Amino acid sequence: MKKKVKAEYNYGMSDFKVFWEEAIKILFSEYESKNLSDEFHLWITSLDYVKSHDSTIVLSVPSNFFKEQLIRRGDIGKLKNIITDLSGQDLLFEFEIKQRTNKITENTEDNETIKEDSPYKKNVSSAPKTEDKKNLKSHPQLSEKYSFDNFVLGNNSAFAYNAALSVAKNPGKTYNPLLLYGGVGLGKTHLMQAIGNYAWKESKSKIIYITAENFTNEFIKALGEKTPSKFKEKYRSVDILLIDDIHFLQKKDGTQEELFHTFNALYDSNKQIVFTCDRPVSELKNLSDRLRSRFERGLNVDLQPPDYETRRAIVEKKLEQSNKKIPSPIIDFIAHNIASNVRDLEAAILKIVAYNELIDKQEITIETANQLLRDFISSPKQANLGIDTIIKVIAEEYGISSSDIKGKKRTKNIIMPRQIAMYIAREITEFSTTEIGAEFGRDHTTVVHSCQKIEEAIKEDSKFDSKIQLLIRTVKDYKKTI
Repeated sequence: MKKKVKAEYNYGMSDFKVFWEEAIKILFSEYESKNLSDEFHLWITSLDYVKSHDSTIVLSVPSNFFKEQLIRRGDIGKLKNIITDLSGQDLLFEFEIKQRTNKITENTEDNETIKEDSPYKKNVSSAPKTEDKKNLKSHPQLSEKYSFDNFVLGNNSAFAYNAALSVAKNPGKTYNPLLLYGGVGLGKTHLMQAIGNYAWKESKSKIIYITAENFTNEFIKALGEKTPSKFKEKYRSVDILLIDDIHFLQKKDGTQEELFHTFNALYDSNKQIVFTCDRPVSELKNLSDRLRSRFERGLNVDLQPPDYETRRAIVEKKLEQSNKKIPSPIIDFIAHNIASNVRDLEAAILKIVAYNELIDKQEITIETANQLLRDFISSPKQANLGIDTIIKVIAEEYGISSSDIKGKKRTKNIIMPRQIAMYIAREITEFSTTEIGAEFGRDHTTVVHSCQKIEEAIKEDSKFDSKIQLLIRTVKDYKKTI
């Protein structure tokens, strides 16, 4: 039952903070009663009371994404109803976007340490001291820069972020295994290591982070030195195993066999396993079926390229972390023109900042930025040109237009060329199926299906196989002449 708050002001007052704080307490109790405290801390604590005027409360949120999600989830509506009931006034909410310096609360025995001045503070006297966490040495295999705090959340990464956070707070209990996949520079390694860093600081778990390549090399060395039992003991006795870039395991039959047994040992002991890959597991051609089934047993989540709002937030966050400044129009220019991945954004920021500090102390212009970043800006176009070239070659071969291949028509004379174009793009480029699908206006499952259809046709018809090989050579020759 909602508790009435006696107003200390006259009706028509403009300071509603007391009602806001009480509403937060009530909503926290509601979440807690449903055993959803972690969800409360993830979403509701992203809201901050700024001020109030007339019949309006102004709140800050870290991004438009958070605002939209809070509205969609119904949390804003709940808070409004509670405050209306408490104050007796029908109030409005206004929002302003303000980046948070810390998105995640300190964890405790029950995952809930709240700021001392928080309106939803609980009695957590048994919580570990913050000083102890600060003094804890970093994990030798993990980079401290990879944390949930400095991961910029956006529509492209919300699902993966929330899944990773859930795993970090409850290793071995929620999503096991967790597989994060997507193109280069989208945050897979960041989230994976954030899981490790979070668990390391909170529980001092036994954690191993390793790339699939190094896992393979270490296994080969153990065989050569006749110490396989030592290798098995090392990897099967951990609390959390983090393996990066499992696509490297293709054609590594011995390593796949060892990882299969390692996986079973950890899974049966409720130990957390996290993998990353550059594509969906279903696309890894040279992987044993039983290991593939293990990868797919838990939760598989993809990361998409960031949208404009997220890219701008990333640029601002990186500048804040490095204590650097560049003019707002230049930030906007970078966010608009470099849409590939976070690594390219970071490289662009570094080049702009370095030029401004080393060459030109005056305020940098759009023209200068365009010249400095021409390689970054043209990179996505060059990458896209590869697929555009494939589409053009296939369209010419089959007497249709490129727009037909990219369009929505599903007539027989268009479906086959479209599938061939997707297949060739997958075979001769480094694009993931998600990226290829985006070029065709479709999702990655459509690309996977198309590739499977062409592969089946190739196996059944040697003439069709020769046709595909000829088209591939035509595409490659075409690229050389452009």
